[in-house]
Amino acid sequence: MDSFIPEVESSNSETNSINYAGNSSSSLAGNSSPIPSRYEKQKHRDWNTFGQYLKNHRPPLSLSRCSGAHVLEFLRYLDQFGKTKVHTPICPFYGHPNPPAPCPCPLRQAWGSLDALIGRLRAAFEENGGKPEANPFGARAVRLYLREVRDLQSKARGVSYEKKKRKRPHQQLPAPPPPGDPC
Repeated sequence: MDSFIPEVESSNSETNSINYAGNSSSSLAGNSSPIPSRYEKQKHRDWNTFGQYLKNHRPPLSLSRCSGAHVLEFLRYLDQFGKTKVHTPICPFYGHPNPPAPCPCPLRQAWGSLDALIGRLRAAFEENGGKPEANPFGARAVRLYLREVRDLQSKARGVSYEKKKRKRPHQQLPAPPPPGDPC
């Protein structure tokens, strides 16, 4: 699995993506369709990278034989290219979001990056003909792993991941009756 090395693009947590050296060819050029969005480009790149990972897997795996366990193996593999310091419980900076000094704790992929990556791969799987019920990126084990990573990183870095509350549209209240109408 030496043929590609990921780099994390860091602009903000919602648009983090995994870029892979040597995987920059684009089959999108030459189409008369509109220019794909940044999300679509990331999704395409991530899908190609996962396909490359399956091809380099020993033994090589076909997408139809891919399971949630293989997705977890892929996510753990990506951890070695992470840039987020995750303190261990024995570290004096465990639970501190901004430690005052360096420490030997490992660098990992940030939970937000992994969560966004899985969302893109889940969508790409279905767009490429996969059946939603057979989507390995939506497997229970993958959801549990992401929750575990989020909780571990939250405690280790002293950062709480609050679920964003959806804004509800303002409901129109019925207009009061006009004054002076004795009904």
